[in-house]
Amino acid sequence: MVQMLKLVAAGLSSAPIVSAHYIFNILMHNGQPVGGEYDYVRKNSNSYNPAFMDIVNSNDLRCNVGTSAGGTKTYDVKAGDQIGLKVFNNENIEHPGPGFFYMSKAPGDVASYDGSGDWFKVWESGATGAPNTNEGWGTWQATAMEFTLPASLPDGEYLLRAEHIGIHENHIECAQIRVTGGGNGSPSPLVKIPGVYSTTDQALTYNFWGGGGSYEMPGPAVWGGGGGSGSPNQVTPAQGAPVQTPTQGTPIQGTPVQGNPNQGNDRGNPWGNQGGNFQGLANKAGYNYFQG
Repeated sequence: MVQMLKLVAAGLSSAPIVSAHYIFNILMHNGQPVGGEYDYVRKNSNSYNPAFMDIVNSNDLRCNVGTSAGGTKTYDVKAGDQIGLKVFNNENIEHPGPGFFYMSKAPGDVASYDGSGDWFKVWESGATGAPNTNEGWGTWQATAMEFTLPASLPDGEYLLRAEHIGIHENHIECAQIRVTGGGNGSPSPLVKIPGVYSTTDQALTYNFWGGGGSYEMPGPAVWGGGGGSGSPNQVTPAQGAPVQTPTQGTPIQGTPVQGNPNQGNDRGNPWGNQGGNFQGLANKAGYNYFQG
């Protein structure tokens, strides 16, 4: 499935950022934002602050610290639609690291569901080049993460969990969606949250500011819509020919780069470890780059 990525215009720096806060609090449907902030995304007590690795074994890993359904509305979508979450205030993802979407089917009304059931991964975006550089990640400077719901996804109400691991911190939000027009697929592998990660996982302890090296994507394989885990898709950069993503779970070897960070970084795979039905990463053209 060929998809297009919208790329930032210019001016990326290779220097690691010190701190940056971003939250995914606006639902995206078929490429457009729907509703306002937290209309369809559950609020949490963390505000725009990230969660840190001390929540890996906590229920807070599901949807962020202090999350409550409260008055969150549930949005109707169809299997095969494009869905995703947008960064608040037209900001960007300002940390290097991978992005993910997980889903968990509620036994009934998703508004009363706490996420204690099974979860499966439907999308991921990993290293696009040297993982110890900002530009070595497919999510760098994105304003939204989006993917296509598998056509075989069973009907029902779901928590849609967006996660960006900023190497040393987690940015997590959950939206509530109701899927119709789906099929009889069997999402897998199934995991529990917490339980999907360990504090010793290489993905959570990777030293971005150290020697670099390969980065191993955490969590289960991506479910692509069949009876088991999914296979990689084809993606199309904004310019040039389509390139095939590597097999899921294959680490991308990174080496420190010097000089122009945009030269020699694609490692033969400029768009990384995107899985599931990859739709893309929306980016802000003409953004104001900042550190902090």
